[in-house]
Parts: sequence; C-alpha cells; structure tokens
Amino acid sequence: MSGKLSRRDLVTAACAGAAAALLPRTAGSTSPPQVGAVITGDELPAREASWYKKLPESRVECQLCPRACQVADAERGACGVRENRGGTYYTLVHGVACSVHLDPIEKKPFFHVLPGAQALSYATAGCNVECKFCQNWEISQFRPEQVRSQYLPPETLAEVAKRNGVPLLSATYSEPVVFWEYVRDTAIAGHRLGVRSTVVSNGYAQEQALKDVLPLLAAMKVDLKAFTERFYHDLVRGELKPVLKALEIIKASGTWFEIVVLLIPGQNDSEQEVRDLSRWVKANLGAEVPVHFTRFHPTYRLTNLAPTPIPVLERAWQVAKAEGLAFPYLGNVPGHPGESTACPGCGTRLIRRVGFQVLENALAGGKCPQCKRSIPGVWS
Repeated sequence: MSGKLSRRDLVTAACAGAAAALLPRTAGSTSPPQVGAVITGDELPAREASWYKKLPESRVECQLCPRACQVADAERGACGVRENRGGTYYTLVHGVACSVHLDPIEKKPFFHVLPGAQALSYATAGCNVECKFCQNWEISQFRPEQVRSQYLPPETLAEVAKRNGVPLLSATYSEPVVFWEYVRDTAIAGHRLGVRSTVVSNGYAQEQALKDVLPLLAAMKVDLKAFTERFYHDLVRGELKPVLKALEIIKASGTWFEIVVLLIPGQNDSEQEVRDLSRWVKANLGAEVPVHFTRFHPTYRLTNLAPTPIPVLERAWQVAKAEGLAFPYLGNVPGHPGESTACPGCGTRLIRRVGFQVLENALAGGKCPQCKRSIPGVWS
C-alpha cells in the first residue's frame, strides 16, 4: 500500500454504532456525520469529555493535562479542542481526523516494536503545548474548525487497518493527549479486531488520564524535549516535572515505551545535560529504555538555527552509552550505525536499519541469537 490511504478505503469501512453518543455542534439533525465526510466548523461533532470535573457557576476544570484549565461557559481550554457548554465539557475532535497515513513504525520512532511493520497513523487538530520547533504546527497549533478534517470514528480506523493487514494503529502528529477519548475508543475498537494501538506523545498528561488508557496500548513514545525547566518554559510553553512524572507512571504500568530527545543546537545539546538526562533515565526508568537522540532541522519558529551537527549527536550517543543506557539511538541521520540495534551483552548487530527501513532482523524469539540475552520490546 502507499503511504496515504484513499478516501474510498476510509468511507467504505464499517462503522456500526460509531457515534451514538455524539451531539451536533449546531441545532438541527441529531445524526452523526457520514463516515468520510469533510467536517467544517459548523459541523464539528461534540461528545462529552471523560476527564473533567464540574465547578460552581457552570465552570469546569479539565483533568486531562497538567494545565488543569478552568473553563467558563462557552469558552475552550488552552488546547482549543474542548469546550464548556452550560457546565458540561465537550471534546470537539472525537472521530475528527485531520491526518491519516500509513507509516513504517520506525518513523514514530519505535525501534523495539514489530520492526518493519506498518502503522495506520491518525491525528486531530490541537495541542496542549506550543513547541517553537514543532514539525506539525499546521495542525497542532490550530483549532479543529481551522483545519480540513474528515469524520473517521474509531471503528472505521480499526476496520481499515484490519482489512488492509496493518497490525498497528498510531495516534501521532499533533498531541494525542488532547484527543484522548478518540485514542481510548480507537484502541478498544482495534483490540476487538486484533489491531494494537500505539501513541506518540509529549507526555504532558495527568496521572489518572494516563492510567486509564495505558492498559489499552501496546506502546507509547514520549518526546522528552529537554532536561531543564528553562527549556520547557522558553521553547515549549510547558513544564518538565509533569513529563518526568508521566514517564514514571508509564514505566510502572508495564506498557512498553521509548523516549525521543530532539537535540537543538545551543538549547539542550550540552554534554552535561545529556549526561544528567541519561543518569535520570537509568535511575528512574531503567537502563533498557530506548532513548533516541534525534537531529533537529529548522522549522516553525526556530528557522534561525542550523541543523544539529552530527558530531554533537554522536557525542550524546556515546555519553548515553557511557552512562549505562543499553539502547541509545541516533535519529534523522540515515545510514548511521546509531540507527541499528546491537545486543548490549555481546555486541552482535541484531537489527540493521537505514532511515525507516529494516534491512536485517536477526532476533530469535526476542533474544540475541549469539548470547541468548533477552532484548526488551514488542516483537510478535
């Protein structure tokens, strides 16, 4: 299959009962949109949110991310995709996908999840932070009525993946935390059909929301933007501490996870910061968590910086190994040895990658064929 699904693939998929709980955004028909229909601002379906509490005077408090937005009637939270209507909080993006593609799972990147597999990736508009280096700002930094979307309920996504032999669903591109109900319900629909779900997130989520959805996931990738509060404040409009807490919650849940650190010149790429980050990961999450050090390319509001020098990435890779991390990787450097997986026991190359392609996979039942050491991950 190509990297982009046809509209026919999506429209003809089964979706029985997909929107029984939906309410129209405007007065009129109570019928949900037709599957595959283009959604405009006046047609955004609204569904009561799952993580919030009601406050006096028709206010609500969102309990999805650390912002804990307190939202007055007829207003929205900071993410722009949740709206208070008379004291009831609604998500406006359940089933409203603005991007759907087929990607190799290595693109997420997951290096320890079904190497070489395809993932049906989906996203809605909106995000709960504003990274100045966002690669997908055209959807993450806009409200849903400002972005072209289609109505694709969870059952549709799961059925399309199943019918096309795609083993994984992946919530990605923008920020899945802001469409968490869609993620949850898609994971449930996929589970019924034997299709597993993954999430690519910034990790900026509250504890209970994470705990409610993690058992439904095969894997989660967290972007650890940096290891200083200064970076999060200046370049992310968020906080580091809640992300570290989220990583500990994911670890405790038993759900497989991987970490990506985008190294930005002069911002988060010092040897000391990489050393501190690596030590924290090893002490709090374990030495066998894959950590991807990825090359920055100028984009969005950081077009004044140069791409990360490859020697800086290689230094981070070596520092992480020296600090005892078993699976550090390099990203956005196609063909570099740091893309491949080696056994931390005997050094045997187990999975050879170039870019998003897997050229060789020597794992035998999740173990090194030479020394028989178990390699953690989701291999089957």
